[in-house]
Amino acid sequence: MTTTLNSAVKPRAEDSFAISFAPLSLEEIYAKSDDPANGAVVMMSGVVRNQTDGKPVIALEYQAYEPMALRVFYQIAADIRLSTSDVNRVVIHHRTGRLQVGEISVLVAVGCPHRSEAFEACQYAIDTLKHNAPIWKKEIWQDGSSCWVSIGACEQLGENCF
Repeated sequence: MTTTLNSAVKPRAEDSFAISFAPLSLEEIYAKSDDPANGAVVMMSGVVRNQTDGKPVIALEYQAYEPMALRVFYQIAADIRLSTSDVNRVVIHHRTGRLQVGEISVLVAVGCPHRSEAFEACQYAIDTLKHNAPIWKKEIWQDGSSCWVSIGACEQLGENCF
């Protein structure tokens, strides 16, 4: 699968994509990914953990360039459908703002007739999102210090995004 942003990809009505300041709901995302033709719904939730490389984390702060991030989400779904034609639903929602340990930062769900395709598509979606979407994360540590973590798209371009 290859992600390109050269052409404008329109989202499908049955899919759901969002950048949200509000907390994400597992139940809502599952419902959006459900379809009578599904034999599997695979969901991945990214959660704020309490440490990074052994250093205590108390919170994360996310910022996004929403128009471009949503275009990346649309392209991810289009790429998934190019490689797996029987995908019924793709759902990608990401939080912004300050999140505490234990809060959900991202939910990705894919509904398909078969589990192997659903697993593969869900993994592709989260891996590609983390690499390509203009979403920035600041780690806030217990000692009061903080650091913005670079995103793959910036590393790929060789630019300093911060």
